[in-house]
Amino acid sequence: MERFVLTDAQWAKMEPHCLGKPIDPGRSGSDNRRFIEAVLWIVRTGSPWRDLPAFFGSWNTVFKRYRDWVKADVFIRLFEACSDQPDMEYAMVDATIVKVHRHGQGAKGGLKARP
Repeated sequence: MERFVLTDAQWAKMEPHCLGKPIDPGRSGSDNRRFIEAVLWIVRTGSPWRDLPAFFGSWNTVFKRYRDWVKADVFIRLFEACSDQPDMEYAMVDATIVKVHRHGQGAKGGLKARP
């Protein structure tokens, strides 16, 4: 399973902001790209951590590393690194997306027959 969600260009932006190096011992220095892919797999599928495929490593190790990165605000830095040029194509809001209830459009409401 060597198919990644992140493109090489996206990973090039994210790599300098990751913790650890490949030569570091322990869970902080192992393959950062595979770890990010594991987190993206969890987010994309909505699965619990225990259902993480074995390709990504032990679910408990990945979860502990995720928790360490959250405490160190690494994901905030990764988000900022990737969102320098946001694609606003999908942020367009118009009447085809948002429908207003007829009461919000100024339709006449109230009782039809006056007492």
